[in-house]
Amino acid sequence: MATKETTPMMEQYQKIKDQYPDAFLFYRLGDFYELFNDDAIKGSQILELTLTNRNRKSENPIPMCGVPHKAAKSYIDTLVDLGYKVALCEQVEDPKTAKGMVKREVVQLITPGTKFDSGLQEAKNNNYLVAMNRINDQFNLAYVDLSTGELKVTSLNSENDLLNEVINLQSKEVVIQTDFSEAILNSFSKLNILISKQAEIVNTSLVNYLTQSEELTGEQKSVLKLLLSYVSTTQKRSLEHIKAAVSYKISDFLEIDYNSQANLELTKNIRTQKKSGSLLWLLDQTKTAMGGRKLKQWIERPLVNSHKIDERQKLIQIFLDNYFERKQLQDELVKVYDLERLIGRISFGSVNGRDLIQLKNSLNQVPKIKYILDSLNNSTVNKLIQNFVPIDDVVELIEKSINEDAPISVTDGNIIKPNYNQRLDEYRDATANGQKWLVELEQKERQLTGINNLKIKYNKVFGYYIEVTKSNLDKVPEDRYQRKQTLTNAERFSTDELTNKESLILEAQEKSKDLEYQLFVEIRESIKKSIKRIQLIADIVAKIDVLQSLTEISEEYKFIYPQRSIDHDVEIIDGRHPVVEKVLGHQKYVPNSIVMDNDTNILLITGPNMSGKSTYMRQFALIVILNQIGCFVPAKSAKLPIFDKIFTRIGAADDLISGESTFMVEMKEANNALKNATKDSLILFDEIGRGTATYDGMALAQSIIEYDHDQIKAKTLFSTHYHELTELSNNLVNLKNVHVGATEDNGELIFLHNVTNGPADKSYGIHVAKLAGLPDALLTRADKILQNLESDDKKVIPSIPDSSEQMELLEDPVISKPNSTILDELSNLDLMSKTPMQIMNQVYKWQQKLK
Repeated sequence: MATKETTPMMEQYQKIKDQYPDAFLFYRLGDFYELFNDDAIKGSQILELTLTNRNRKSENPIPMCGVPHKAAKSYIDTLVDLGYKVALCEQVEDPKTAKGMVKREVVQLITPGTKFDSGLQEAKNNNYLVAMNRINDQFNLAYVDLSTGELKVTSLNSENDLLNEVINLQSKEVVIQTDFSEAILNSFSKLNILISKQAEIVNTSLVNYLTQSEELTGEQKSVLKLLLSYVSTTQKRSLEHIKAAVSYKISDFLEIDYNSQANLELTKNIRTQKKSGSLLWLLDQTKTAMGGRKLKQWIERPLVNSHKIDERQKLIQIFLDNYFERKQLQDELVKVYDLERLIGRISFGSVNGRDLIQLKNSLNQVPKIKYILDSLNNSTVNKLIQNFVPIDDVVELIEKSINEDAPISVTDGNIIKPNYNQRLDEYRDATANGQKWLVELEQKERQLTGINNLKIKYNKVFGYYIEVTKSNLDKVPEDRYQRKQTLTNAERFSTDELTNKESLILEAQEKSKDLEYQLFVEIRESIKKSIKRIQLIADIVAKIDVLQSLTEISEEYKFIYPQRSIDHDVEIIDGRHPVVEKVLGHQKYVPNSIVMDNDTNILLITGPNMSGKSTYMRQFALIVILNQIGCFVPAKSAKLPIFDKIFTRIGAADDLISGESTFMVEMKEANNALKNATKDSLILFDEIGRGTATYDGMALAQSIIEYDHDQIKAKTLFSTHYHELTELSNNLVNLKNVHVGATEDNGELIFLHNVTNGPADKSYGIHVAKLAGLPDALLTRADKILQNLESDDKKVIPSIPDSSEQMELLEDPVISKPNSTILDELSNLDLMSKTPMQIMNQVYKWQQKLK
């Protein structure tokens, strides 16, 4: 917004604002952050602040609102969580020594991807900032979590892979350098992912160090430098806690696209978008924030390396076999704070005394945890903790320097322990003696004047003073005191002696605070040298925490150690959907087996709605995922191969990103599976073809089954209501029919929820409609229509009669003789032997008969 205001302050403000046009500028004035012009108008609406004006009497008053400096974090978090950027503008020189306007600069740009402190609710979630570029036909993606220092990079082959990776990372912000594909940028925008541009590439020694790995390609180094340049430009502070970049391939893990992750409810409930009801919700008995984040990463990226899977499962077995040691381990893990984010705050310079006490207490647990694990005397455990070395020097430094009850502020004193620094002790002694002298002076003046309520007080404006109530003013000796301030009910005085002592006390207090802060900074910088060691400790603690959590769940829900299948056959005996079982309870859940040997690649599943077909399919996928994250699995016994990819098409939903119909989404997801699946993949197709006309859908479903059977040969579960498809087992040798059982009792449908061999005898759709409460007359009519459709001698089903014919609603439809003749002729017509003209002539003859 243009303004005619020309004061030096507003000129300074506008120059800074022009550098950050896409951010809310929080401009520091005294104890407040102020917003002006458009920022103030928009900010006041979002943050529910009172909108005022600067220079109200001028022709062009400036909109203005503000927030207290000490309470700013909650307001900043609100804006950033809504997808905005916030530029913090601070005074960068001492007002006492400044000439003219105090110099101000933006000291940090806070964005959705760089938000650092997320609070307790987000403690177990990562906040990934992503950068991407395209070089020739290759896409490169790098991501960092500023709070933990995690830095990774990969190369991808398509826009779809790029979109999938960003969504799977749940990133809130993507950084680009140059123009990118409009289609993919629009997809990000529709998902409320902020697009930021970084034109300048910064080359520093730290950036070069973080990107020095020989595993990185030149293209990957390029996107890493783009990412780190943006971080350096926006954060304007130390980034020493960021770990050296690690390159990965999506093929290094079990590939699960974002639709499949959502369908399988791995980390979020598909309806509520909350953790409750997801696989993560079931598995999470971690004791630390680091463990919680690591568990989520394991679930989102299951392994494909059988050796690594075996290693995790062996550790779970060891923890299962050592119950008491596991419980001791849990008791010690509870006392470990978030080491990764504590180190991040130390690097950023935002750590306080309490944080350092948490760091010390956490590091104190390392020897205890190591002792418990050493006592197991196991080579697999020893490999896990081979770099688990106590960091005694950091513990000792904090122990001797930082007060246990240190305040949050690092500039108000009382943060450093006595006897740590001689000069600080001297300042404190002077302050303490000064306070003692003030108490003695107050007693002396009371005795001398006879004023029992005479007090010596202090405030920042007037310093120390003697206060006497007006009712006692007549007792004040003449010429003893110097009048300092008059109040309604009292007078304030001073003396030369008090003024001199005040200077000594305040000087000691000020120097004491300044020195304490200097000492704290020195301690913080000393701890920085141990960042890499502490990060290594944090990673091992996180792994231990995840393993004990998976052990607890395996024990509680009777998971078993799965066997490895070499020939890609599957044998799950009495498998269970672990989340549904937790909700229903073990006694109510009906387990089901899944057996697919080398001669069976496709299970065609039939049965009524609500009988458990989708649960059966999801159960298979979750058992596979649990196995490949290295957990035990919910079954009586299990023999499983290593799958490379999982594809699902479960549920009917429109595509919120592109605005596509349910059927289009269904076909796209089917296409994605058929194009990218291998013989080592798992495909779950639920009711493919239901989004279009019956015969279209049935034709597509059959073609998809045949293509999968003949070309891909992936392990596939295909549920359908097209009973005609069950005949495919006669021709497709690797397809097997199974069905979910149901029975009728006095016309009532009873779901058995058990899967048995062979096709279902019928769909039971009308029975399910009855359970939903549809009107009896409607259900009876539907049953009649169904009988006609299934009858060989009934060819045409008339429309439902109007309201005047309700009494005839249940009568059988009647087909006239001419119509019946025409239908017979149509049925016997050999279309393939006729020319188009002959067919048109025949249709014309039928028209004449009907008239």
